[in-house]
Amino acid sequence: MVSIYRRALDDLAAVFTRIDESEVDRAVAAIAAAGRIALYGVGREGLQIKGLAMRLHHLGRSASVVGDMNTPPLGRGDLLIVSAGPGYFSTVAALMKTASEAGAQTLCVTAQPGGACPLAADVVLTIPAQTMADDSGPSTSVLPMGSLFEGAQYVLFECLILKLREALKVSPEAMRANHTNLE
Repeated sequence: MVSIYRRALDDLAAVFTRIDESEVDRAVAAIAAAGRIALYGVGREGLQIKGLAMRLHHLGRSASVVGDMNTPPLGRGDLLIVSAGPGYFSTVAALMKTASEAGAQTLCVTAQPGGACPLAADVVLTIPAQTMADDSGPSTSVLPMGSLFEGAQYVLFECLILKLREALKVSPEAMRANHTNLE
């Protein structure tokens, strides 16, 4: 079984050797400059997006997940962060259109930067990883379906938070102070 874990970790490591650090830096700048931040993703991508929303809250940012009752309206100076690994989801496209029409910026996390959603975004953060859109053939990951993309999202989002923490000058203690005490 150890070889399965090694293969999975090697697949994840290969993603990060191909990541475009300038895209990461643009994403960090967009998030740091944003007023309110709303986040959205579907399925397992949505779970990773929720984790990012929580970490943004820990940083003291005004962040909420689309669909939650406390999500405020977005407008000028705000940011919608969406995940569209395969490049397009109809719900993501509709939310991006609404946010853009209200004057908010959009940031799309994707594996397919030529897809309709990333092409419509103000900022694109490409994770060069397999999704369900390309999960067959000889060069696929040992991880099933879109798991490589989703696992890479987790690692990338945590590193993005580290970069944001530094840019916003938020201490680890301040982040911890924003963690819930209701667990």
